Amino acid sequence: MGGLKSHGKPFDISKQEVWEAYRLVKANKGAPGVDGCSLGEFESDLRNNLYKIWNRMSSGSYFPLPVKAVEIPKEHGDGVRVLGVPTVGDRIAQTVAARRLEAKVEPIFHPDSYGYRPGRSALDAVAACRRRCWEHDWVIDLDVEKFFDSVPWDLITKAVQAHTDDPWVVLYVRRWLQAPLALPDGTLRQRDRGTPQGSAISPVLANLFMHYAFDAWMVREFPTVPFERYADDAVAHCRSRRQAQYVRQAIEDRMGQVGLRLHPTKTKVVYCKDSNRCGEHEHTAFTFLGYTFRARAARNTRQAKTFTAFVPAVSKDALVKISGEVRRWRLHRKVGLTLADIARWINPIVRGWMQYYGAFHRSALYLLLTRINAYLVRWLRNKFKRLKPFKKVKAAWKRVICQYPKAFVHWAWVSTF
Repeated sequence: MGGLKSHGKPFDISKQEVWEAYRLVKANKGAPGVDGCSLGEFESDLRNNLYKIWNRMSSGSYFPLPVKAVEIPKEHGDGVRVLGVPTVGDRIAQTVAARRLEAKVEPIFHPDSYGYRPGRSALDAVAACRRRCWEHDWVIDLDVEKFFDSVPWDLITKAVQAHTDDPWVVLYVRRWLQAPLALPDGTLRQRDRGTPQGSAISPVLANLFMHYAFDAWMVREFPTVPFERYADDAVAHCRSRRQAQYVRQAIEDRMGQVGLRLHPTKTKVVYCKDSNRCGEHEHTAFTFLGYTFRARAARNTRQAKTFTAFVPAVSKDALVKISGEVRRWRLHRKVGLTLADIARWINPIVRGWMQYYGAFHRSALYLLLTRINAYLVRWLRNKFKRLKPFKKVKAAWKRVICQYPKAFVHWAWVSTF
C-alpha cells in the first residue's frame, strides 16, 4: 500500500488502517456479497482494490453496495434470521471505521457487557450469571424482539456523533445503515431502521446503542440490580419476586422509549429453585448463551451428601443442533477414510464444543460424545468386515483406545460407546 497517512484528502484515513482492516477480514473469511467477488478474487488485484477503498474513503466518495440477505433457520425453529453479507470491499471499509470507533467507545462500556468485546467472552458472561444466580433468588430473562431489525437510526447516529471527532465515521455509518438489502429473488428492500447482522460495523454499533439504552440506564435507575449482557441477550438478577416484576416492567417501558420491544413470551421472571430455595413459581429455568440454568443434582464430596444446585449446562436446543451435525457427518459411511483422516476432520469441531459447552457441568455432553464413538464403531465394522461380530469389534475398539488414546480429543472425557 505504501505510506501511512493520507495527504490532500478531506478525511484523514491512513493506508495502514485499510491494510490492517483487510488482514482482519481475511482472517474472518466470509462469503461473497452481492457483487459475487470472493476474498480470493479480491486478492487477485489486492493492491489496486485496497487503494480504491482508501482513496474513496479518504475523499468522501465511498458508497457501499447493497447488502446480500441470507436467510438461516433460527435455532428454536420459529422462522428464519436474516443475515446481511456486505461485499469484501465493504467489510474492509466497515472494519476501518469499526476499529476507529471501538477505540473511543470501549473504555466507556460496562464491565458486564460481554458481546464482541476484546478480553471478554460468552463463557465469562455465563460464569458471572452462575455466580449471581447463587447470590440472588430471582432472574429476569430478557429477550429483545428483532433487535438488529428494529434499532432506530437516529439514536445510533446520535450515539456515534457523541463519541467520535471523525466526521467520516458518522458519514459512512449513515450510508451503511441506509444500504438496501438484496433479497434472494434479486429485489432490493429499502430499510428505515436496523443494522444487518453480519456486517463488520454492527457489533460496535449494537454495543454502543445498548450501552445507553440498557447498561447506563440500569446503573442509573437500578444500581443494586446486577446484570450480564451479550449483544441483545441479557439477564438481570433480583432479590425478590416483587422487585423482579417491577424491574421487568421498567425495562419493558425503557425499551419502548428507545424504539425496541421485549419479546412477550421469551422474556420472563425466573425463580432460582434449588435445595435451599424451595418456593414455587411458574418458571424455574432459563437459557442464556446456549446454557440452560436450572436445578441439577450435585454432590458435596466433603460431607458425602447429594443436593440440588442452580447451575448451567448445555441447553437442549444446543444439543439438538450439535447432534444434527454429528448425524450429517455420516461417519459410519466414510470407509474410504482412515481413522487418522476422520480425527483430523472432526477433532477441531469437537474440541470447540467441548471448550464451550463443556466449560460448565460437562457431563451433560457425555451422551453426545458417546454417540460419536458409536458412529466410529459402526465405521470400524463397515470398513473391516471381519469385525462384524460384536465381540470382535469390541476387542478392536479397546486395542485402538490403548494404542492411540489421544487420537480423538473427546476420548479424554468419554471412550465408551
